[in-house]
Amino acid sequence: MNLITVPFILLTLSILLTIFFLVYLLKKRPLTQIQISLFYVFICLLILSSGVLIQSVCYYFFNVDPIYFENFIYIGTCFLPVAIFFTVLIFIYTKITFKKHYLLVLIIPIISVLMVWTNNLHHLFYKQYSFNLSQMEFGSYFYVYTIYTYGLLFISIIMLINHTIKTSGFFSKQSILFIIGTLVPIISNLLGFVGIIDISVYVTPITFTISIIIYTLAILKFDFLTISPIALQRIVDCISDSYIVLNENNIIIDFNETFLNTFHLKSTSIRNISIIDLIQESSEASINIDNLIIILNKVKSSESFHCEKKFDSVNKYFNIEINDIKSKNNFIGILILFKDITQHIEDMNTIKANQDMLMEKERLASLGQLIGGIAHNLKTPIMSISGASEGLTDLVKEYDSSIGDSDVTDADHHEIANDMNEWIEKIKTHTAYMSDVITAVKGQAVTLSDEEQSTFSLEELVKRVNILMKHELKNALIDLNVSMNTNASIELHGNVNSLVQVINNMVSNAIQSYNGETNKSIDMIVSKENNNIVISIKDYGCGMTKEVKDKLFKEMITTKGKNGTGLRIIYVLFYYSCSF
Repeated sequence: MNLITVPFILLTLSILLTIFFLVYLLKKRPLTQIQISLFYVFICLLILSSGVLIQSVCYYFFNVDPIYFENFIYIGTCFLPVAIFFTVLIFIYTKITFKKHYLLVLIIPIISVLMVWTNNLHHLFYKQYSFNLSQMEFGSYFYVYTIYTYGLLFISIIMLINHTIKTSGFFSKQSILFIIGTLVPIISNLLGFVGIIDISVYVTPITFTISIIIYTLAILKFDFLTISPIALQRIVDCISDSYIVLNENNIIIDFNETFLNTFHLKSTSIRNISIIDLIQESSEASINIDNLIIILNKVKSSESFHCEKKFDSVNKYFNIEINDIKSKNNFIGILILFKDITQHIEDMNTIKANQDMLMEKERLASLGQLIGGIAHNLKTPIMSISGASEGLTDLVKEYDSSIGDSDVTDADHHEIANDMNEWIEKIKTHTAYMSDVITAVKGQAVTLSDEEQSTFSLEELVKRVNILMKHELKNALIDLNVSMNTNASIELHGNVNSLVQVINNMVSNAIQSYNGETNKSIDMIVSKENNNIVISIKDYGCGMTKEVKDKLFKEMITTKGKNGTGLRIIYVLFYYSCSF
């Protein structure tokens, strides 16, 4: 018999390829579950292939009975289907937790190995052994072993097919290769077992050599160890949000095309590298590595993380979500989702700028209403001061002409002096009123910064409101009744001009609620509740609908059509922040 045959050469190649893959896997440290499972598949294959090779060499050169080597060969043969079953199981669930009932699948393989080792005592496995399967005579237990072995392999394939259909709708390339690689030894051995073809003991390791080649394509060409359905990958590549997936060691194992395009990366430069290394190599110096590690560790403990961050390298803002990925309560990885909110941030900044501009326009519009009142408020005191000046002029002339007049007594001089004092007091009163008007108007017109803080009393606050609203109230023939139900000298700290604007806006709205009706009243009630000052404006006008009430303080709503903006309520929200 010639030893160096085609089957022998293929068997040798099988051993070399198995060793190559074992070395390849050992370099992938730390190993994932599927890598560990695949490692045991190759160990079983190595035991099977090397056992058959040694069996052939010893039989050819030393005429050693081949059956003795079956004790070693069947260690690999019996446990190989178990290793394949767990590889499929891990492939489906990505990561599994070993459970006690999993030990049940080991019972038949263990019994089978013991049966082979003790076959000379009972011949339940082999009655007659031969290199050629067609010349073998099997014992009764061999059929139990065969049914279990092929049954477990078929179950593995059915599970894989079912999973592939559910995840991708059709077979992914990786899964197809995996199925073909598993079917090759099964079909060949079944054909030999039923006598359709004439096969030898070389067939099993040789067919598994074909399986190894197919596994090689799956691993090297399609990245089998981080397998994902092709259809699913196309779907996630079309998603506008970027994502990356990390394993338990923070290694990047998956991502979509959007992530690569967004951050200008290449798949070959980031796959299977640590997220920490990727950040350190990038220009995102603002990311704190220590904090990131803490966050990732917390996420592994089922805590989620959300934040907004700008990446200077791409000049974009992202809403970042970090969550754990679990399969049947087993942690299998981390999903980091990057939602591009750059346009949203820019739109919000534009809205804020426009809102500030509209609020300023509303403020100036309110001030425009005050201008008409300023003329009225100042006209009366100016006329009074002018009349007082004329009166003083007449008294000065009268006093001057009385000098040296013997008919003018001291009592007359005192009377003239008293008249002058009366006119002077009137001038002081009117000038003080004018000063108050100027101060109030200046505060609203000139003090445009909302950051100015000052201390003021309730009395001063009410006085400014009265001054600024006097003209509008008078024109509308409406009275403002102020009820001071607390100490008017209580001092507040805040922006008095903004607070006055808030109250004026509410008074203006109250005036407009009467729709032009006259001889009405508005109540302004100032009270103290606990440690708060409450200022209430109450009118008896048309009121508002439930729809309007529901939207108050939620959005800029107006019932005045083109004559309103709804911005007056914004003052209440943003400027009413005084404390005492």
